[in-house]
Amino acid sequence: MGLFGRKDDDKTATDSAVSPDLAALTGDYELDPAHTTIGFVARHAMVTNVKGHFKEFSGQLHLDGADPSKSTASIDVVMNSIDTGNADRDNHLRSADFFKTDEFPTMTFRSTKAEALGGDRYRITGDLTILGTTRPITIDLEFNGAAKDPFGNERVGFEGKAEISRSEWGLTWNAALETGGMLVSDKIKLVFDISAIRKS
Repeated sequence: MGLFGRKDDDKTATDSAVSPDLAALTGDYELDPAHTTIGFVARHAMVTNVKGHFKEFSGQLHLDGADPSKSTASIDVVMNSIDTGNADRDNHLRSADFFKTDEFPTMTFRSTKAEALGGDRYRITGDLTILGTTRPITIDLEFNGAAKDPFGNERVGFEGKAEISRSEWGLTWNAALETGGMLVSDKIKLVFDISAIRKS
């Protein structure tokens, strides 16, 4: 079973038939913040990784089990909710050196394309807006399954990852190291662990 309606592995690429269980996933879903992580990883001082996440966000999914290309996703992240486990670093990230959260309180993602890659693998392309700058990104996803929880909620889950160059969004602050190189990597890894609940 696939998140956006994968084709049966035994079918040819031209066979558009979709099994009933996949069609049953079609619908609108809302991200569950209590069981979802939107995080990132940055290289620090060229020797270690700093991991962080955002504690406040909302997101909507529309899944089309019959036609994966019609699936969509939108996410809004509250930038002040950034958390790397260090208060001084978090305040620096909120400042004018980085996210300027007073001026740009929200980061957004709006999908523009959905693709089934085979198996439980999918790819979402969309527009990521940070600091008022909008640029395309591609997120690779792996579908983790669908289930009904003990409270009667119908859930779907998936993991995702992407890589971006933060400078493309105007995030250029850095400091040179005496040994060569820079304090903060330009390349940032984005990581997603998503649980979404079907709307009634």
